Amino acid sequence: VQLQASGGGLVQAGGSLRLSCAASGRTFSTYALGWFRQAPGKEREFVAAWYERYTLYATSVKGRFTISRDSAKNTVYLELNTLKPEDTAVYYCAAKDGVYTDVAASYDYWGQGTQVTVSS
Repeated sequence: VQLQASGGGLVQAGGSLRLSCAASGRTFSTYALGWFRQAPGKEREFVAAWYERYTLYATSVKGRFTISRDSAKNTVYLELNTLKPEDTAVYYCAAKDGVYTDVAASYDYWGQGTQVTVSS
């Protein structure tokens, strides 16, 4: 599985972005997709995940971020709304066989990351 993340950028606090993760090699119906982020000097942390029709969110982003998929394009999206400076990080998409988890080490495939910067 190859994953290609895109859509990051610089946005003011309160703004929005949409990240995309395009997958090739397998179809989404057979595995879980997750989004993680890593800020400078911090551990990689879970953001959101999708598996079949189920979604999972970190408490810090619940109600502001939305994960969705377009099966025809084999692409998963992460809509980021009401962005805060503390959301600044490199965002990574990841894939794994089976049900989603919020543990980065359980994911087998990773995209290259896309930078999100939120100015105050």
